[in-house]
Amino acid sequence: MAGTQTIADSKRAFHQAFPHVIAPLHRRIADELLVELHLLSHQDSFQAGQLFSVGLVTVFTRFTKGYRPEEHRDDLLAAICSSNGFDVAQIKSEAEGSLAEAAGQTGDKFNSWIKKLQLPEQSHYSRLMAVGLLAMMEAAHGELKGEDAAELRKKAVEISKQIGMPEARVEKDLGIFAASSERMEQAVELMEETLAAERRKKEKRMAEAAEKKQAQSA
Repeated sequence: MAGTQTIADSKRAFHQAFPHVIAPLHRRIADELLVELHLLSHQDSFQAGQLFSVGLVTVFTRFTKGYRPEEHRDDLLAAICSSNGFDVAQIKSEAEGSLAEAAGQTGDKFNSWIKKLQLPEQSHYSRLMAVGLLAMMEAAHGELKGEDAAELRKKAVEISKQIGMPEARVEKDLGIFAASSERMEQAVELMEETLAAERRKKEKRMAEAAEKKQAQSA
């Protein structure tokens, strides 16, 4: 992990690894994950297992939707991880494999299968683990909306207690995650609508300029 590295050291390493401007819409999630991974890297009782890997990839993917340029997204996650001593390739591979395995645990099989991810006693809990659990349940049951999504979160809270997570914190963290996800979706939609409107205006101006030039040369 990152040893005695300070948050200033982590941020310096991040900016060296990712020397690009981040749009305001996505700057906050980059900063939050950078600080969160820094703090986790200093927790001796923290273990970066499957739940954490799935949670980190899920949070990053959902909260960087609409990121431009798209080809910078992988580099952004890599910089956030590497600046805090985490192996992004291992995390992405573990997340992909875990979600694929979870997708095959339909019905009541999931409740038995997830027990293999039991947290060791006294291990450090991260809200990313709660998100990872929910993402695995979505892989098994389908990503749901409205009341169905709320019911799935409730089941996630119940299961979390069985695998050694702090039930009250999981409930709070998943509630915040759901609300934040909804706000981000709305913000991305608004951004895309604004960009589309600007493109239409630009195309209209160009067409009008072309017509005017053609009329002058006729």
